[in-house]
Amino acid sequence: THDDAICRVNSRRLRKVVPLPCDPTFHPLEMKMPKKTPTAGFKAGLALRKRVVSPKYVENSLASTDEFWMPFQELITEHGWGAVWTRPGLDLKTRSMLTLAYCLALNRPNEIRIHLRGAIRNGVTPLEIRELIIHGFLYCGGPASLDAFHVVKTALPEILEQEGKAPIGAKAKKKAR
Repeated sequence: THDDAICRVNSRRLRKVVPLPCDPTFHPLEMKMPKKTPTAGFKAGLALRKRVVSPKYVENSLASTDEFWMPFQELITEHGWGAVWTRPGLDLKTRSMLTLAYCLALNRPNEIRIHLRGAIRNGVTPLEIRELIIHGFLYCGGPASLDAFHVVKTALPEILEQEGKAPIGAKAKKKAR
């Protein structure tokens, strides 16, 4: 077949037997990736990532990553967390608020859920998160803001409890008494 011919040509050109996507025995999840020595950027990113989103989340994320997906984890950790989040110029609270705003704008509720804990850990208040979502309604639209609101409404109480923060409305209830 045509695919078999492409496989033979590519294999001859590479001068070794290589499983190619057109090879029926090829399965990307079975690829063995070479072990990589962590760079300084990876180490810095890993430390900050644990500080922001929590050691438990990062350890679970890395533990559930197989050899196929590990290069993506390395990319996120080294370049996202190690090169961008560690830069001077913005404090972590501001970075967290911007990240939530970008995730809202792109309508990425799963990323909002992940970065919500980081925002709380970096000092963003529930009131600021609510106002960010309301402000996002004007610039990102109702559906994205509504999705963000639902994620925050569901996840925030548990995050606040786990982080030892006052529940939403706790101050208002105390004042009313």
